[in-house]
Amino acid sequence: MIAITGATGQLGRLVVEGLLASQPASSIVAIVRDPAKATAWAARGVQVRQGDYTQPAALAQALQGVDKLLLISSSEVGQRTAQHRNVIDAARQAGVKLVAYTSILRADSSPLGLAREHRETEALLRGSGLSHVLLRNGWYTENYTASAPAAVQHGAVLGSAGTGRYSFAARADYAAAAVAVLTQEGQAGRVYELAGDQAYTLADYAAEIARLSGKPVAYQNLPEAEYAKALVQIGLPDFVAAMLAESDVGASKGALFDEGRALSRLIGRPTTPVAESIKAALKG
Repeated sequence: MIAITGATGQLGRLVVEGLLASQPASSIVAIVRDPAKATAWAARGVQVRQGDYTQPAALAQALQGVDKLLLISSSEVGQRTAQHRNVIDAARQAGVKLVAYTSILRADSSPLGLAREHRETEALLRGSGLSHVLLRNGWYTENYTASAPAAVQHGAVLGSAGTGRYSFAARADYAAAAVAVLTQEGQAGRVYELAGDQAYTLADYAAEIARLSGKPVAYQNLPEAEYAKALVQIGLPDFVAAMLAESDVGASKGALFDEGRALSRLIGRPTTPVAESIKAALKG
């Protein structure tokens, strides 16, 4: 029995669909806040169970009978550690045999502010006595390609990464890695540093948008505070804007670059080229 928390989220959906390609639907448990959003899976035989990171009792019930659990990190930055502790405690109570956790690239040494709660969660797992495997995911290509149409419209990609390189990989690549770990034996104790095969500066990324759109697009490097302000002006919450700007500065120092190619080895294919993700974003 394999369970996925946050199963109706962007990553969770892809993992469930990946599991359905090779596993009996009845062996998959989709843990969701709102079961009404997963009725299509229930109709296909997936076990849909209600569970919320903030409700320990419901989580313990949802994990009954589960052998392997994918703990997808909460999206609520600042509350993640407490929420993840609830899931880990529930997994221990339920007798889960293996927990896979979606952490961040080189969490133990990353300068990114985002890494703190991941480090804390990794420590909770180590102290829990649970067998676990760490999926330290690098930057998702979609973190940038979601704004590719706006970049074409305005002729600019904004950022604070300077000439720092990003080893982008598509969300689907990271989902495939999770599926591989959940369906293969001998994963306990492993730590995977996962990132794309190719690395790009934001200037490279802007040039690729220009090439694919046929419109002039250039990278404009901004000081961290100015970039955060620009993100707020386009509608992002203050804390999200600050997080993204700070992450760009971290990327300028190499925090989101990796050339180990562990991701492509794990999924048995090259990671998705950035150009493919940009094309999909521009098509809408």
